[in-house]
Amino acid sequence: MKSSIIRSACGSLRIHPARLGSRVNGLLRRCVPVGPANSKLSLRTVSATTGGGTNPKLAVNFGNQSQAGDGLEIDISLREVVQSTKEAMVALQRRNPAIQPLLAIIQAGEDDSLLEINKKMAGRIGLNLTQICLAKECSEDEIVEEVLKLNEDPRVHGIYLHLPPASFTSRVLNTLRPDKDVDGITDLNMGRLVRGDLSKGFVPPLASAVLDLLEKHSAPLDGKSVLLIGDEGPFSMALQCLIERSGMVALKSHWSSKSLQRKPDAVVLLGTGNMDVPSTWVRPGAAIIRCVTDENDIEMPSKSGLGYLTAAYRTQNVVHSCSRWLQDQQYRPWSLRSLKLQPLTPVPSDIEISRAQTPKPVNQLAEEIGLLPEELEAYGRSKAKVRLSLLDRLNTQPDGKYVLVAGITPTPLGEGKSTVTIGLVQALSAQLKLNSFACLRQPSQGPTFGVKGGAAGGGYAQVIPMEEFNLHLTGDIHAITAANNLVAAAIDARMLHEATQSDKALFNRLVPTVNGVRRFSPIQISRLRRLGINKTDPASLTPQEVSTFVRLDLDPSKITWQRVVDTNDRFLRKITVGQASTEKGQIRETGFDIAVASEIMAILALADSLEDMKNRLSRMVVGTSRSGQPVTAEDLGVSGALAVLMKDAIKPTLMQTLEGTPVFVHAGPFANIAHGNSSVLADKLALKLVGRDGFVVTEAGFGADIGMEKFFNIKCRASGLRPDVVVLVATVRALKMHGGGPNVSAGAPLPREYIDENLSLVAGGCHSNLRKQIQIAHLFGVPVVVALNVFKTDTQAEIDQVCQIAKECGASDAVPCHHWAQGGRGSVELAQAVKEAASRPSDFKFLYHKEMPIVEKIRTIAQRVYGADDIELSPEAEAKIDYYNQQGYGSLPICMAKTHLSLSHMPDKKGVPTGFVLPIRDVRASIGAGFIYPLVGTMSTMPGLPTRPCFYDIDLDPVTEEITGLF
Repeated sequence: MKSSIIRSACGSLRIHPARLGSRVNGLLRRCVPVGPANSKLSLRTVSATTGGGTNPKLAVNFGNQSQAGDGLEIDISLREVVQSTKEAMVALQRRNPAIQPLLAIIQAGEDDSLLEINKKMAGRIGLNLTQICLAKECSEDEIVEEVLKLNEDPRVHGIYLHLPPASFTSRVLNTLRPDKDVDGITDLNMGRLVRGDLSKGFVPPLASAVLDLLEKHSAPLDGKSVLLIGDEGPFSMALQCLIERSGMVALKSHWSSKSLQRKPDAVVLLGTGNMDVPSTWVRPGAAIIRCVTDENDIEMPSKSGLGYLTAAYRTQNVVHSCSRWLQDQQYRPWSLRSLKLQPLTPVPSDIEISRAQTPKPVNQLAEEIGLLPEELEAYGRSKAKVRLSLLDRLNTQPDGKYVLVAGITPTPLGEGKSTVTIGLVQALSAQLKLNSFACLRQPSQGPTFGVKGGAAGGGYAQVIPMEEFNLHLTGDIHAITAANNLVAAAIDARMLHEATQSDKALFNRLVPTVNGVRRFSPIQISRLRRLGINKTDPASLTPQEVSTFVRLDLDPSKITWQRVVDTNDRFLRKITVGQASTEKGQIRETGFDIAVASEIMAILALADSLEDMKNRLSRMVVGTSRSGQPVTAEDLGVSGALAVLMKDAIKPTLMQTLEGTPVFVHAGPFANIAHGNSSVLADKLALKLVGRDGFVVTEAGFGADIGMEKFFNIKCRASGLRPDVVVLVATVRALKMHGGGPNVSAGAPLPREYIDENLSLVAGGCHSNLRKQIQIAHLFGVPVVVALNVFKTDTQAEIDQVCQIAKECGASDAVPCHHWAQGGRGSVELAQAVKEAASRPSDFKFLYHKEMPIVEKIRTIAQRVYGADDIELSPEAEAKIDYYNQQGYGSLPICMAKTHLSLSHMPDKKGVPTGFVLPIRDVRASIGAGFIYPLVGTMSTMPGLPTRPCFYDIDLDPVTEEITGLF
């Protein structure tokens, strides 16, 4: 097979040749060839003195420029087309000076005649051109391969197929993107032409040239007739449409016709070889335009004036294509179609509700919210990854309003922050008709099969399909598991090899000779530089430098990195590895965490770009050397591989609610040892998409004292985003608990105090925990709207009492929410309150300066957020803080790892505990994620299964493939 030959011709001062192999997604449509590439045209006029039965005399022949007056109409038309296209180019580059339209020509054979004419036109217009020459007898596969590459190259704005008619197979034409089909040969572009919609399609340049000549010869056109003789195909149809749209009458005939009912003012011969029109068929002076498709005709179109005119119209189409592409890059107003809900009473199970609603195809949802097709990577019918290139495209677009949903200190049952989040965006979009986006964390499969169940919301406020949301989704957690465990494997392998090999043997294996050449890999050069060794030649290292380079010398007792699995498995909390004889006695104790507790999950949630994620991954500290130096993932040489494993996981997943409102599901870090928020990138993408007047609603884990505080002090520092409103979720049952009610346990029946009306307990909870959580939000200068998540056991008196006291405690508003039973309609009052609060100016501020000493940052959070009198550091915690200060980590924000069931460190202390000292047992660091996390008490990072886990009720119908038992 002959290799492609690429030639680039400069039509302006800059050259941007098409680089094969670049990729963007495109829309593919079935196409049919129109106007073969090797068509030839000539124009002649019937003489008024022509005798009957004789051939019409040629008055003008554009194939022969030697005759006086020949080509006058073409010269005029050419100047007009070139001038108008130049003006369009000037306007285009005024909008975007960096833009440079590019036409790509794919042709069979290496005849440069076509290149020369198009190169001249490109030079006159100011656009660039690339020619790809395939073998004259090239295969269909070769053509398709080249078309696909050009389809996916964002620099190419037009593709012209200059191929033999036999090469225009259905498969070839089915590959060509209509938005780059500047010759108008696709079914879609032909259909647009027939329908009269040219806002997106293209008129075939050959047809434009023919019509131009008819206009010049036969003006005015109204009422004039044009006879089309010969082949009937797509090009004939296109030409007929253009003729009729210009006010002329199009007539059709075959050579077999003996006479015509009406003599035309002009004749267009289609695929007729050298046959002539009988003079009796036409009026004297009529123009005859011949479109010859005979491959043996030696008159090449590129040598005729009409060939230049056709090329000029082609370049005009390229400029139009580029202009449309540039317009597509701008922000697109939403055209969101809400899905109708028909709530039932009693409310069915979550999975029954989810299954009863048919979600919109994800590509349709994406189009409705202004995403481009190339920005979407579909995973099935109802979910898709969204590419980060969206941030570049909409970088000048103002952000929408940023709303955080937090909660009061919860019961072990949870208080419904996810359902409030989903109900709120459903109300904003489906009821108030405002652009809104929910940004949620991806749930771990551990709780899904354990006790808690899924996290898709509940009732008529859910993300759908809830089975896909709660299970594998798009594989992000699996990618995190693979990346995390690759680091763990690298640690143990490196310790084994260092323990069993000499410096020389290690060096020879780490820096092998390949084909007689030994060189460092880029990641090894980075390690050398961090060690202060500024050398790139392996042979130049001294023995001491070799030893320093090859030995990480990890202290087995100070390895902080553990393996992970996305299952609640208590027996993996502490394990022993290295017991096989092949590991040569390298035995050590370690353990497993649940996958979402991995630092890589926290990095995914805080990274703001692929480069940022890669840098964070490289900075992860996995342990300490025997000399006390931190050892990073980059020291292990594994950080580049981690970025490869995570390159798709960094893209948020697009889904939708029961009412068709868009949702980003991305990241799900623990809310104790990590910050418990969805990703920065999901929020940033959503804020651009909703527009200035839209709303992005995201959720913080646990109570406001934990999730909200970390959202402000950690996530907002990383993202640079500033929230406009806090929605504080409360329930009557949680307020009763904080007002002195008995303990609540998951899986156990609720005591009577939580079922019967008890205004005294409600008031106690409002004046204690609710008031404190509102005050915490005000520490950051953000207004608060209290959302009372109503349960069927709540009385109207209790509901009214909560709303009244919440306002007295400083909330901007407090409203009851019935989204669980009614969907978005049940949260309209909340949506209106949020809209009103967001319209007021906020005065956001951080709780502490990051340059403060670590101890003071911890004390600030303990005293101002939790209400502690002071903190008490263990000796181990003090030593760790000293070590982190020595390593330069002192300016990192603080991520407190504390129980979520109390404002204090004592889970049984409800309401607002006072008079306590917060004990700091240990202090650890997630350097890659970018925070230090003090441990208040014992934190389990591997949940266990209860006696009766959720999986007892989960099943699959093998016939229908329907899942049952998820909630």
